[in-house]
Amino acid sequence: MSKQTYRVCFCFRRRFRLTAAEAPPDVKALFEAYSQSGVMSADDLRRFLVEVQAEASATAEEAQGIIDSLKHLHIFHRRGLDLEAFFKYLFSDANQPLDPKIGVHHDMTAPLSHYFIYTSHNTYLTGNQFSSDSSDVPIVRALQLGVRGIELDLWPNSTKDNVDVLHGRTLTTPVPLIRCLRSIKNHAFSASEYPVIITLEDHLTADLQALVAEMIVQTFGEMLVTHPGSSLLGEFPSPESLKRRIIISTKPPKEYLEGKEDKAKKSCTDSSSDDGAHPREVPDLIPRNDHDKDDDDDDDANRDVTETDEDDEKDPKVRSQAAPQYRDLIAIPAGRGKGGIQAWLRVDPTKVRRISLSEQKFEDAISGGYGQDIVRFTQKNILRIYPRAIRLDSSNYKPLCALMHGAQMVALNMQGYGKSLWLMHGMFRANGGCGYVKKPDFLLDADEVFDPKAELPVKTTLRVTVYMGEGWYYDFSHTHFDTYSPPDFRAKIAIVGVPADKKKKKTKTIDDNWIPSWDEVFEFPLTVPELALLRLQVSEEDVSGKTMFAGQTCLPVSELREGIRAVPLYTRKGEKYKCVKLLLRFEFV
Repeated sequence: MSKQTYRVCFCFRRRFRLTAAEAPPDVKALFEAYSQSGVMSADDLRRFLVEVQAEASATAEEAQGIIDSLKHLHIFHRRGLDLEAFFKYLFSDANQPLDPKIGVHHDMTAPLSHYFIYTSHNTYLTGNQFSSDSSDVPIVRALQLGVRGIELDLWPNSTKDNVDVLHGRTLTTPVPLIRCLRSIKNHAFSASEYPVIITLEDHLTADLQALVAEMIVQTFGEMLVTHPGSSLLGEFPSPESLKRRIIISTKPPKEYLEGKEDKAKKSCTDSSSDDGAHPREVPDLIPRNDHDKDDDDDDDANRDVTETDEDDEKDPKVRSQAAPQYRDLIAIPAGRGKGGIQAWLRVDPTKVRRISLSEQKFEDAISGGYGQDIVRFTQKNILRIYPRAIRLDSSNYKPLCALMHGAQMVALNMQGYGKSLWLMHGMFRANGGCGYVKKPDFLLDADEVFDPKAELPVKTTLRVTVYMGEGWYYDFSHTHFDTYSPPDFRAKIAIVGVPADKKKKKTKTIDDNWIPSWDEVFEFPLTVPELALLRLQVSEEDVSGKTMFAGQTCLPVSELREGIRAVPLYTRKGEKYKCVKLLLRFEFV
């Protein structure tokens, strides 16, 4: 116990008592129940792990290992754990809410379309979508987080003899494509062995496409999946069969549009033109307003829905003008085809494909009654959703709606820190953080197509006991939250999932205390626990109602370990605090 002083003015100071973290009443009661004469032996601890922590396979050897690991704390009793040591163990990194030992445990032998894939949007940007720098640094950071879907926008450089990566028709600075490719090669499998999918937004002429093909082949070599056969098969290969492989996915080349544009221009001009000759430039495949633009589908609100897309590859002009070596690199062809949403979602039993929709088009499809068509389409094919172009600040849309409709590649701006990105961080903590999460079986049931809006019975209820938190005193300056007193912390708990499961709760505010003890219980009935995410956030709230961020995390409910767990909190950017954590209890009742 010590005291902390806050200066109110030059002649007045406030002093507050600082106390050490103390075990909550529940922890004390459990220690009494599972100890003898104030000491918890290895066998007692094993019983606690089995009966309270729901670790059915816990052994006496594992329990003894936990006891031995606490010797360095100098609170070790020679016959076992006393209350203080037991409490220290519960509040330690060895007692995480997700089991770090199970690693990748989903079936990885199903087709790619059976998985949610950790996907980024405009991965190369360091900040906003309009004026930030393009760099390979955010690409490396994304790969180190386990992201498996990387997007690159390809444009000619200033002299039109090489290829840069940048967000076209903006003030973003370019980065050479070769630098991005080399960084991907060096870091692709630093966090996961499962395949990396590179989606290309191509604004290149045929000669530069040939140059890109040469760069890709020379950089990745045998890592590259080079056979273009996915469009001819009835299903995609599995992540297991593609370990440590690089997959290129883009729309088949359509340079012939430039020829069509030239013809259209000729028909609209008369013989009074001086010479009619112009330097060859990259065709404007996307209108200048760039509304809802993205990689392979050039999504524009003003685009005619009958405009050709994947069917263009059947045009002989495409075959004659496209760079064949570039076309051969496309292992996952993309493109929506002719017509509107109903045609785009057509399931072809003879081949599989990927399409992309902007968040606006996706929302329109859902509101237009195509929700179950999307679920059916994504059982065999891959759907990528990306942010609308008006999100110039690199903000993100809510990802759960896309996930519950089976969309595999829910692309978010990885620099757009906020609730949406935190949810994706939590989603992909599942399955050992490998970047691939197996879809629930009901999203793959062709006989009874899942409807996220349907009223379903409650499968289980998650009970969360919020005991306390600690660590802010060590990770923040003593005046970070309040100049005149210790912080006033409040915790918020929410379930994000299908509409019927969404619910928010919050604790009371604990005034003037670096170690808040809430000791409150909340219950969340769940109809679809397989898609539910538990979001936790702590805020500092002063008497005026002003709040300050104090940490957050998000966890997949399907992988929560029951029992009392130490839950680490993260910064806005998703970086783990050194010391800040919560002590919670999870029960499924």
